Amino acid sequence: MKNVTKDIFYVGVNDHQIDLFEGHFDVPNGMAYNSYVIVDEKVAIMDSVEINFVNEWIQNIKEVLGTRKPDYLIIQHMEPDHSSSLMEFLKVYPDTVVVGNSKTFQMMKQFFFELPEHTLEVKENDELNLGKHNLKFVFAPMVHWPEVMMTFDSYDKVFFTADAFGKFGALDYDDPEGWACEARRYYFGIVGKYGAQVQALFRKLNGLGERIEIICPLHGPVLDDDLGYYLRLYNIWSTYGVETEGVALFYTSVYGHTKEAVEYLADELRKLGCPKVVVNDLARTDINEDVEDAFRYGKVVFATTTYNMSIFPYMNDFLTMLVERLYQNKTVGLIGNGSWAPAAVKVLKEKIAPCKNLTILEPEVTIISRMSEENKLQLQELAKALMK
Repeated sequence: MKNVTKDIFYVGVNDHQIDLFEGHFDVPNGMAYNSYVIVDEKVAIMDSVEINFVNEWIQNIKEVLGTRKPDYLIIQHMEPDHSSSLMEFLKVYPDTVVVGNSKTFQMMKQFFFELPEHTLEVKENDELNLGKHNLKFVFAPMVHWPEVMMTFDSYDKVFFTADAFGKFGALDYDDPEGWACEARRYYFGIVGKYGAQVQALFRKLNGLGERIEIICPLHGPVLDDDLGYYLRLYNIWSTYGVETEGVALFYTSVYGHTKEAVEYLADELRKLGCPKVVVNDLARTDINEDVEDAFRYGKVVFATTTYNMSIFPYMNDFLTMLVERLYQNKTVGLIGNGSWAPAAVKVLKEKIAPCKNLTILEPEVTIISRMSEENKLQLQELAKALMK
């Protein structure tokens, strides 16, 4: 098993059987369910794994411990991909004390209809001493479930972060795009609504008075190099800031005329020296990738057709996902199309009305069936407005 430190071992598993994570997110490169063992005078296991991998997980634990038995199993997060092996684990190690908080144990009863025989309920800032290693519990409610807690090991300066700082992809897959791409999609897809709670966690970490040297999430790789990079990105994401300069254009098009207008706008932006122009056809791209891009860039354009006096379904679904994730702090251009009762721009504005701190640019462009010369002039002006 892989050493995280001299006393901390990785005992997680890779899942290449899964096609949709949480029944929703496409994961062509699988998922990792991470678990760790801290070996000291007492032994603590950090979290469980998905039930289909319980035998592999327990074998990993045995390879580390040999004949020793765990003293504690710490449950930081009750989501089944991290807790569903709990009862099977206790059949092998029945004397293990299961550590959690009051909400942990409430959810445990909901999932398993009973509690383990040996439990230890901890509160915010409680500590658990294993010998050299002293564990401090940091509660992180709604990052991204209400029972979530994280654990700081003051001896090795390791922070076990539950789902925070996680990413899609199994650990035996070498992602050529690096950590941020799938971590960003994971964050905005799963944690994105809870930026305020992530910021509350950052304030707690500042109050620790300790330097974190290693981050051990429940998905994705152990982070032990340039932690400032990961922390900076999480701070940008959780404050709904701008990560990358440029403009992201999102469109739906029935017969290609709205697409034509979007491509014209994209070309105008490039002529003006826009540092990055991203064009996404919502009918043909992964909607979660689209959500990721919408949060990544500070300037966006929504372009769609009038459809049943509303907007095209793919755009409607996309905007619903943005609103649900508290989309905010963006500069927005709007393009609508319609042949007899064009309503798209009006509906677009209604759909994004709940979002905070959006700047809607002029001109708002309405196309009647197909882009006209007047529309081209409007799109040129919109490009200039986006570049200011």
